[in-house]
Amino acid sequence: MSAVRQDAWSAEDDLILAEVTLRHIREGSTQLAAFEEVGERIGRTSAACGFRWNSCVRKKYEDAISLAKSQRQKRSYYKKQPSLSGPQVAGLAAPELEQDVYKNEGASEETLSIDAVIRFLRQWKGGLQESSRQYKSLEKSLREKEDELARLRSENQRLLKEVSEVKTDYHVVNDDYKALIQIMDRARRLAFLNEEDEELKTRFKMDANGNLERIE
Repeated sequence: MSAVRQDAWSAEDDLILAEVTLRHIREGSTQLAAFEEVGERIGRTSAACGFRWNSCVRKKYEDAISLAKSQRQKRSYYKKQPSLSGPQVAGLAAPELEQDVYKNEGASEETLSIDAVIRFLRQWKGGLQESSRQYKSLEKSLREKEDELARLRSENQRLLKEVSEVKTDYHVVNDDYKALIQIMDRARRLAFLNEEDEELKTRFKMDANGNLERIE
């Protein structure tokens, strides 16, 4: 039983999965058998291989899959032809024709494998370039965010300083206002006392004619 791995799929793992699965398709085998073979080779479960094939790798090899199915149909067709069991087919003996068929298939398999590798490497290169562009874009965005954060921190410090100065001015003004109120209150009381004193100091008397005279 193959081991269960938790690490990420590498480019080599994907390539092995593609090559083995395409070979099983060409030979008329099942994808399940292909996934089991791949799992034994790279140390993964067949379910993991199947999931990886259907979710990621398969869409990269649509043309190769179509070609593999076509080769499977041709192989099935040649095997069903009764002339292959006869002595002559178009001037060739049956063993010779069968040998030519398998030679052609072998060449196609080799060409398919090379084409698949080239296609995969090109796609991988394109993906790497796209990842590099995204990384540079994110790096630039991060620098801009850091600059913006530094600016906001500086602005925050400036505003805090202004708030502190305003609070100080407020306390000073408030103290001055309280002192002014106290001064005005004392002045009001003093004026009231002076008026009372004036009233107390002033005396009047009535003369013989009934008029009031101020007594100094």
